[in-house]
Amino acid sequence: QVQLVESGGGLVQPGGSLRLSCAASGSISRPNDMGWYRQAPGKPRELVVVVSSGGTTNYSDDVKGRFTISRDNAKNTVVLQMNSLKPEDTAVYYCFLRGVRVGPSWGQGTQVTVSS
Repeated sequence: QVQLVESGGGLVQPGGSLRLSCAASGSISRPNDMGWYRQAPGKPRELVVVVSSGGTTNYSDDVKGRFTISRDNAKNTVVLQMNSLKPEDTAVYYCFLRGVRVGPSWGQGTQVTVSS
């Protein structure tokens, strides 16, 4: 099984930045996609961004131009740089990894709060 551990969440003012990290370990299938979902209380889970092993990215229109994802295949890590944060970005952010024939694995989530 795959274990995912997120870090970097916290409280930030509107317009500020945060950097989320996700480290994967265990039985990692390759190739794979990694990325982030987010969910606010009472709201549907929203796909934020996905990045493939080859580096192909797909961003939600809500974050395009503000968020940037990168991954290190050797270290099995992915980083989400979040800039120009808005109150609407407030949510629990979940890291995931999915292979072609392997079901997705999820982290426990890290809270991001954008507020003055």
